Amino acid sequence: MSARITRTRLFAAGTVALAAFALTACQDGGSATGAERPASSAPATPEATPSTGTGTPGAGGGGGAEGTGSSVDSGAGKGTGSGKGTGAGKGTGAGKGTGTGSSAGSDRPGKCSAATVRITATQVTRPVNHLLLTATNRGKKTCLLPPYPMARFGEAQSVPPVAPETRPQSVTGLAPGESGYAGVRLSAGDGSAEGGMTVHSLTVPFDDGSIATVSLPAKGVYVDDSLTVTYWQADLETALDW
Repeated sequence: MSARITRTRLFAAGTVALAAFALTACQDGGSATGAERPASSAPATPEATPSTGTGTPGAGGGGGAEGTGSSVDSGAGKGTGSGKGTGAGKGTGAGKGTGTGSSAGSDRPGKCSAATVRITATQVTRPVNHLLLTATNRGKKTCLLPPYPMARFGEAQSVPPVAPETRPQSVTGLAPGESGYAGVRLSAGDGSAEGGMTVHSLTVPFDDGSIATVSLPAKGVYVDDSLTVTYWQADLETALDW
């Protein structure tokens, strides 16, 4: 009997103690278990920050396209980015040079011709018994005269000799419109030469094979064995001064 009373008293005391503990916990804001609940908080998620990368222009003669790349910073304190530069370019060039030309000296004037150069004959008073030959370039290109006129008077079988002292420094050239001159001694002034005769025709060949026919005065000209010509000269005075 006494043992049952004792158990009853112990149960009642435990119940009272438990109730008191529960009341104390409620007053302290705790949970029924007495464990303090931690404050709940969510970690802040940083806003993703975009970053950009620029690529290197492609190498090439034509210039490549510029490459671009992008990256996003995510997570706490971490940033990743990538950039790629791609470019494609091709440079091509083609050039051809063509030219035609002959050997050195091709720019030199060609030979004068009867087709482009006209020769006239004028009988002068000074010096006596002299004839002046004038060659005029009527063409469009500069040409070179023969060294001297190989004049053939009438039906002569040979041409007169050239006076060596009248030789110029170089062959006479004629630009379009220009003239060259040569003097002709028709006969001896004192009548000492032989073989004299009057002629009415004159021809002068060119180095290209063409032949110019030169008009003489209507009465003709008197020639003898002293017939001599000068080299072609660039001026009239030199042609007659010998």
